[in-house]
Amino acid sequence: MPASIERILVDGGVGRIELALDWPVSALQGIAYIGHPHPLYGGTLDNKVVATIARTFAGLGWLAVRLNFRGVGASIGTHDEGSGETEDFLHLIDAVPQLPAVTPRLPAQLPIAIAGFSFGSFVAARAAQRLAASSRAVKYMVLIGAAAGKWPMPNVARETLVIHGELDETIPLADVLDWARPQDLPVVVVPGADHFFHRRLGLLKRLISVHILGMPAIDAARQTD
Repeated sequence: MPASIERILVDGGVGRIELALDWPVSALQGIAYIGHPHPLYGGTLDNKVVATIARTFAGLGWLAVRLNFRGVGASIGTHDEGSGETEDFLHLIDAVPQLPAVTPRLPAQLPIAIAGFSFGSFVAARAAQRLAASSRAVKYMVLIGAAAGKWPMPNVARETLVIHGELDETIPLADVLDWARPQDLPVVVVPGADHFFHRRLGLLKRLISVHILGMPAIDAARQTD
């Protein structure tokens, strides 16, 4: 569990952005940035899947940053179909490490993780694509309820954790598999789960934790191949 959750406002490209910072108990391992579902259909940083992702990262020693997209909560602006939201996401990746409360607690090397749920997965994937184009590494990426078929999801790294509900009524599993197949990208399917993973949040937490904790061992094994 996070040691504390702090709500703050930071300046963005079109005005203030509302954030929730989930602070870990232990020393910071890195910063994870998390996007929420579609703003026009009730999506906020308080969404239970988004909060579960944040608590999971914080429990593993990461500062989890949840933002409200434009026009949501105290964030200024209007919905921009993913373009402005991506700009805000990228802005925070540069701005949050410079915050007075964050800078003194950062490790010498600052790993970045990116995550998103539903529409937030589209924003997260776009942000990761932009970072890769500028040779900025993302340590982990977690996409839940990936928005394939709803929005033009870009290709992602094969190490990305993609989790989808078998019975997702909002984003059909078949659309996600059609997006993943040409990339040779594995998809973790949760049997019986709907889009919002009702009664499956504990399983989401375990899947994310296993992925984060297991990747260093996988990387080490690759180096010895």
